[in-house]
Amino acid sequence: MSKTIYDRIDEKLKILNKHRPLSSSVVTKLKEQFSIEMTYNSNAIEGNRLTLKETYLVIGEGMTVKGKSLKDHLEAKNHFEAIQFLYDLIEYEKKHTISESLIRSLQQLIVKESDPSIAGSYRTGAVMITGSKHHPPDPTDVPILMRDLIYWVKKNHSHLHPIKLAGTFHHKIVHIHPFFDGNGRTARLAMNLLLMQKGYPLVIILKNDRKKYYDVLEKADKGKLEPLTQFVAQAVEKSLNIYLRAIDSRFNSKKLLVLSELAKKTPYSEKYLNLLARAGKIDAQKDGRNWVSSIEAIKDYQQNRERKRKI
Repeated sequence: MSKTIYDRIDEKLKILNKHRPLSSSVVTKLKEQFSIEMTYNSNAIEGNRLTLKETYLVIGEGMTVKGKSLKDHLEAKNHFEAIQFLYDLIEYEKKHTISESLIRSLQQLIVKESDPSIAGSYRTGAVMITGSKHHPPDPTDVPILMRDLIYWVKKNHSHLHPIKLAGTFHHKIVHIHPFFDGNGRTARLAMNLLLMQKGYPLVIILKNDRKKYYDVLEKADKGKLEPLTQFVAQAVEKSLNIYLRAIDSRFNSKKLLVLSELAKKTPYSEKYLNLLARAGKIDAQKDGRNWVSSIEAIKDYQQNRERKRKI
């Protein structure tokens, strides 16, 4: 993965940490926004039919949405509760460690009402992953593989970059597929726990990026982890950008434009800017289905190129 995106993210995290402790009102608002949006997107990736607005109404207002199943409603409530569990862990149990018990607790929270019979328990039968060529391991191997996974995290926790550690950890959970249901949602929450331990905001994998998400996971199945790491890094950077725009006027003043508009104001074509955004070479993020960036990001890219040429 491009060192550029790591450097940008590390610098943004330093800036965020300098602002800490953040205003309680800002934190409360951001946590609610991120929790609702992650609940919607993570559930939608798995087939939940609630819209973002409906997800808010179910969680925030306790409403029942006509035409949507009870399972859709329960999944929204349970996932939101699981995120609050993560926040509580980070705030009140700063020295906690990743464990099998913790991963099982996350899955239990996610499915406790929609499918209580499998909540918190490893699968005892074979499973298929719809749309994937990957065949999860035999259920008798799951306990051993999960123990190995925890050992791997502890072994690599101190010398892998947090994003690489979290992205790989996420893939390993999905690859093992330890549960009958809730594997993807559990993996995304567990990934976030590793990142939040290091001070990163909650990271959201967007429903609109589902195809790309499955593609990078499939590449990881074949041993190519860099596309997944970069995918996660871009999601991390987007969350950092949202936090920094809320607390730092330098970031709030940067106007985000779609790439077609930026192309008119820079020497680069929309296609080239799109390539730079996807490669993580410019500070860019997804807004719906479109990439957006800023004039400042393009200037930073140009300055970095000039420095490299002089070297």
